[in-house]
Amino acid sequence: MSKRSAGILLYRLDGPELLIVHPGGPFFKNKDVGAWSLPKGEYEPDEDPRAAALREFTEETGMDLPDHDLVALGEVELRSGKVIQAWAAEGDFDLEALRSNTFDLEWPPRSGRRQTFPEVDRALWCDPSTARTKLNPAQAPFVDRLLTHLSP
Repeated sequence: MSKRSAGILLYRLDGPELLIVHPGGPFFKNKDVGAWSLPKGEYEPDEDPRAAALREFTEETGMDLPDHDLVALGEVELRSGKVIQAWAAEGDFDLEALRSNTFDLEWPPRSGRRQTFPEVDRALWCDPSTARTKLNPAQAPFVDRLLTHLSP
């Protein structure tokens, strides 16, 4: 069975603007276009994906979202075969308040030295066009699905 992730695309109606995050760690340090993501993370097969999306949003941003008014955005599949299920939520987030959980990695490789990195090293409010450019290309359909939902 392929890995599964769940996440939340936070938006504010002014524009609209979408919140996307940049993965932390040395592999993404100098990557921009196509490297960003919505706050998301893996979940177990017996876990509720909606609950996992809320948990992962909190772990990657430090912000708790209420478990209401989430708009289902469906699923996408990455080239790796991982499936991402997403929801959208209207809200606001202070970029300066970003507080991500961390992970340990041997870095540099084969050095025997372990370093701690944030899962997310920065967040950005952007317009839908910028989001489509910066997001991993497989996640861009979430932007279009949200815009369809927001259309009168």
